[in-house]
Amino acid sequence: MYVQRLGEMLKISEENLKTSCSLSLKAQNFPDEQFLVEKSPASSHAFFSFPGSWSVDGWYSGDKAFGEKEINLELFPSMRSIGNYDKDDKPEDREFATGFVNQAFLHRLEHVLKTSQLVNLVEAALKEQKSIIFTGHSTGGAIAALATIWFLQNYPNANNGAFCVTFGSPLVGNHIISHALRREKWSQCFIHFVMRYDIVPRILLAPLTPIQQQFEKVLPFFNPTSPNFKSEVLGASPEALHFYANVIRNASSLTSHVAFQLMGNTNLLLDTVRHFTKLSPYKPFGTYVFCTGNGKLVVLKNPEAVLQTLSYSCLLSSETEHAAAIAHKCLNEHFGYEKEFLGDESSLDMQNVVDFDELELLLGSDGYLDDLGLGVRARLSLCAAKKFEEKKQENEKNVASKVEAFKDVMKKLEDYRDFCKENGGYYQAFKTQGEKKDFDANVNRLVLAGIWDEIIEMLKRYALPDEFEGTYKWIELGTKFRDLVEPLDIANYYRHAKGRRYMDKGGRPKRYKYTQRWLEHHLKLQPGDCGKSSCFWAEEDESLKQ
Repeated sequence: MYVQRLGEMLKISEENLKTSCSLSLKAQNFPDEQFLVEKSPASSHAFFSFPGSWSVDGWYSGDKAFGEKEINLELFPSMRSIGNYDKDDKPEDREFATGFVNQAFLHRLEHVLKTSQLVNLVEAALKEQKSIIFTGHSTGGAIAALATIWFLQNYPNANNGAFCVTFGSPLVGNHIISHALRREKWSQCFIHFVMRYDIVPRILLAPLTPIQQQFEKVLPFFNPTSPNFKSEVLGASPEALHFYANVIRNASSLTSHVAFQLMGNTNLLLDTVRHFTKLSPYKPFGTYVFCTGNGKLVVLKNPEAVLQTLSYSCLLSSETEHAAAIAHKCLNEHFGYEKEFLGDESSLDMQNVVDFDELELLLGSDGYLDDLGLGVRARLSLCAAKKFEEKKQENEKNVASKVEAFKDVMKKLEDYRDFCKENGGYYQAFKTQGEKKDFDANVNRLVLAGIWDEIIEMLKRYALPDEFEGTYKWIELGTKFRDLVEPLDIANYYRHAKGRRYMDKGGRPKRYKYTQRWLEHHLKLQPGDCGKSSCFWAEEDESLKQ
């Protein structure tokens, strides 16, 4: 197992990680400030730190069980699936193609952007050629994460880029947020530190209703302005135990369901249970660094593996361990980051770090997984998460293996098009189907359509790597396919006189919609800007009917 320094793994200096920790904790002492900013002429970085929120409304708002809301695509246009997203879909269908984030966190960031000097201060720092680091502890980390997405969306050409460094942050968004960040190659900008027993990063895995009463009573424990701040009595109270038990029970339900899916379990009972039991929509994104509590750091980048670790590492580590003591520990560990990273025996100085996305030695863990309390079941779930990602890579390799055959068929259609241009026209010749070469062209059209339909079906299931739709070679190949073959599909459509417009819902195949959306996203164009050339003949045929 290859061991390297944490800063090398994360591509950020350990000094900046320490500064981020210090400033994120400092911001908690200024709850009335929207954010703090620190930069000096001698530093090449500007730090923006956000304080936390300690009211229930600061965590859960709106009418959804987990406080989630469809993201504002005007503010975050990339936070969606490129191909699967269709603005005309029903809201319940967009759930599988659109980013959803915590509504309270989103509204807070929107308020900061509208009412503060954040935008001006960020732009001033960029003019000074400074790198931007957004940071926060607790819910301050969630706001920092959304601010980082906003920055990456609006300043893609910033020379020095940006980092988000959080400590004990709750989860922020659904699996589409993770998918989109990986596709845009922004995922590596997010670094989340989590103490093994810290309950806060797990809270949003539970719906509000079963935890609301205990949550309202426990929140003052975290609030620096409350008389019950870090109260030993409150930390050991029955409310704290019930709160811990409810959060962990919901987290376990979610991760068990996800693990069964990762392992390929097709039991219909799982889907039935999901209809009756609402599971949290939140998924991790970015890089997670789990702190074992004895100086070791475990780095995970696989979002499914992170989710499993969040659940299993916070469980009772032995039958003799008292649940109330663990509940108390789970509250107290939210304040453990200062000692962990700024104390005399900082884990950043000890550099006992391992990257467990290299899972070959997972079941023989050298003590790292033992120190996170991950037993056999947890390790099997981590293995399943790793295999799930590997299967996506394998699927892409299978698609790539067909590219040469695909290009050969494309060449035949290109020759057919060039021949027809000199003999009456490509579209009309294919629509008439008067000669054998037209029949052969139709066979080639169907071969290509079959290959691309297979790709689209995998994209609909998110069975290809998240980066697939943002990879230029696929965008380029998809564009060539669409420009060459869609006119033939249109000709075939109107040749059979189906009585509907090709461009109406249900007419145009998704293989063309998806590849068009890829190009528009790549070129940062509006929807529909790239469909005019390949869809010309559909408009032409319709105009002849009028």
